[in-house]
Amino acid sequence: MNKRKNIEIITLGCAKNLVDSERLIKQLDANNFNIVTDSEQADTIIINTCGFINPAKEESINTILNAIELKKNKKIEKVIVAGCLSERYKEELKKEIPEVDAFLGTEDYSGILKELNLNLKNDLLGERIISTPSHYAYLKISEGCDNPCSFCAIPLMRGKHKSFPMEKLINESRSLVANGVKELIIIAQDTTDYGKDIYGKRKLAGLLRKLSEIENLEWIRLLYAYPSHFPEDVMDEISQNPKICNYIDLPLQHISDNVLKSMRRGITKNSTLKLIEKLRNKIPDLTLRTTFIVGYPNEGEKEFNELYNFIEETEFDRIGVFKYSQEDDTHSYDLGDPVPDEIKEERLASLMELQKEISLKKNRELIGKELKIIIDEVRDNYYIGRSERDTPEVDGEVLIDKNKSTLQEGKFYKAKIIDAGEYDLYAEIPS
Repeated sequence: MNKRKNIEIITLGCAKNLVDSERLIKQLDANNFNIVTDSEQADTIIINTCGFINPAKEESINTILNAIELKKNKKIEKVIVAGCLSERYKEELKKEIPEVDAFLGTEDYSGILKELNLNLKNDLLGERIISTPSHYAYLKISEGCDNPCSFCAIPLMRGKHKSFPMEKLINESRSLVANGVKELIIIAQDTTDYGKDIYGKRKLAGLLRKLSEIENLEWIRLLYAYPSHFPEDVMDEISQNPKICNYIDLPLQHISDNVLKSMRRGITKNSTLKLIEKLRNKIPDLTLRTTFIVGYPNEGEKEFNELYNFIEETEFDRIGVFKYSQEDDTHSYDLGDPVPDEIKEERLASLMELQKEISLKKNRELIGKELKIIIDEVRDNYYIGRSERDTPEVDGEVLIDKNKSTLQEGKFYKAKIIDAGEYDLYAEIPS
């Protein structure tokens, strides 16, 4: 028997990249490679890069350079770079960092395996070894994006929207659930576009319904829903289907009509307000998460104040805020980057400070209520759980004193909320 070689896969960026890495792990495991999490133990490092915005690019470059340093010091044999940054800037990267053994694109499993003198195992295509805790997994339902957002380079890296067949997704989900997954988190560049390319119409509601029929699957969570064409039947499915979390991630990016038009978002302020009202009316106890960009080229004080007031009045449950990043070859590139970085920082901090107040107010309203939670891990003196209001990694947590209860990771419990912070809740398990 040949000794199993050690490979470290470093995944940067979003959960969509994570799924790509999990598929690669399955192929490597089947080829007798051992996956490690310590670079010092690795023979080869594979870096699955992100190229979405400048900070992500910088993180990817720094990670590559760190791996190259290990190679120079003969601590590892190979460095392979894949993913979005490599897809977009392959030729430039080859010139700038020639020490890398191979630059490959997104989902190029065969190319990676070829670099390791292996062949793709076609019978395992689509299968994964998940790297999340065993009770939840991400389900990527499509690749690429057809939306023309002016600031976004994703179509340049991931291509046009391509839905995966429903039967394939159901089989993948059944396999995940059979291996202990209790929560599926639905992801794509745009989940609301699912099905339009292969079925002639959007079929997200039908997919959600089919997934909910899988025995032993308890939660389905929807992320990355594009606001300008949110399907009415998806609202109905969420409101009527007990397995689908009353939670939607709806990236709005801005509210000023001037900014939205320049961003090419295909939606107006008035349409956004109507959509939020409809979602909240149709889906009881909806947790609404969104993201915004500050410092877009035509965002002046007037537009920013409009955004601030909108957030203050709407009281989203969760928000994320990003600084505008000028991206090569995007529609907004020619607008320049006129908003100084210190102004972007001030605006970002201002919105997050506002959201802290909103979040604290909403969390305090939950004190005394009981929530269904799942335990993700044990950390320090607490069991760390989540309610259906919380996506892993990005939202708040429910903390339970481990000296007062005996709980198991991956199990569901009814928890009574006894205290609240700006983002996290504190709970106890009723006796």
